[in-house]
Amino acid sequence: MKKVLKTLALGASVSLIATLAHAQGGGSLGKAVGGYSFEDAAKEAPATKDFHSKDGKLTFAIVTHTAGNGFFDPTYVGAQVAADAFGINLIKLGSEAPVDDIPREIEILNQVINDPTIDGLIMTTPQSGAYDDIVNKAFANGIPVATTNSFDPKLAHRSQISHTGQLSSAAAIGGEALAKCILDSGAKGGSIIFPSTTTLGNEEVNRRVTAAFEATVKALNDAGRLADFKVDAGPENIGIDVNKDDIVNSVVSLIESRGDVVGGFAANGFVTPALGDAVAQLKLNGKICAFGFDLGPKQQEQIRTGALTGSLGQQPFLQGFWPVAQLYLQIDRGVSAANLDTSAQLVTKDTVDLVGKRFEN
Repeated sequence: MKKVLKTLALGASVSLIATLAHAQGGGSLGKAVGGYSFEDAAKEAPATKDFHSKDGKLTFAIVTHTAGNGFFDPTYVGAQVAADAFGINLIKLGSEAPVDDIPREIEILNQVINDPTIDGLIMTTPQSGAYDDIVNKAFANGIPVATTNSFDPKLAHRSQISHTGQLSSAAAIGGEALAKCILDSGAKGGSIIFPSTTTLGNEEVNRRVTAAFEATVKALNDAGRLADFKVDAGPENIGIDVNKDDIVNSVVSLIESRGDVVGGFAANGFVTPALGDAVAQLKLNGKICAFGFDLGPKQQEQIRTGALTGSLGQQPFLQGFWPVAQLYLQIDRGVSAANLDTSAQLVTKDTVDLVGKRFEN
């Protein structure tokens, strides 16, 4: 019966399309109201491939602040997919370090911006105020810029530059989940920690910690349980400093020094796996609530084992794909800067096998 109904519905749809086509004169729309054909309008402009470098091809560079821990791998994949779709030569660059290495990124950017073959630049901007000279030079040279992943609200020419990424405020989802996990666990009290390795100037990660911290505090307060817990995100609410050069042992020491940790939250793809490793090393899998950021292979495995309770994904594939598409549209179509919020994706043991099927996380 269901098959018959589906067949009838399909037949009705085909009949409706045929009726509409007949009413329009026997086919699909052939021309725009302005008189031009959609086929001609969809073609690339003749001058696009000779933009800026005038060498018959578009070359974009994408530069990140850490290419050494795997987080940006899907970003580079997404960028390559878009580059292949639009016939763009893509140069993929980034700091080799497994942790944020802003000086190295800036060193690379200063080399890229002096390359006469570059027609478009995509970069991450985690350190507020560190990229203005690069942006100003790019604009002076006529090179369009797009930012991805990390957002600097005070960046030079900000309103003329598209941004693709997750809003740092999305970390509140992790903070809410952390508080719920702790309340559901039946914990009577204890410490909730927010370890971090970032400095005051790292706007993106700092705002994440603050957003998660504030969401945790609010959820506990709404439940009438805030007084039972010590929620500690450091003196500036941007994280408790841990040693980036000995990250796992540093987090282990932090947990051991408190003696009563019932939950923790880490705000980037470097500290999050360290939090999971510390939980596993202390044999606390499933015994404390541990949440973090990003969905690299290690975080996914830690969620499966219970070393992490959950982690927030920010869809890094889109953080590569859209900036390339945006710059191409800006060059070929004159489409002005358009931001894309890649949103937040809370992944737990129940949903971890649904992500990362084709390099997207």
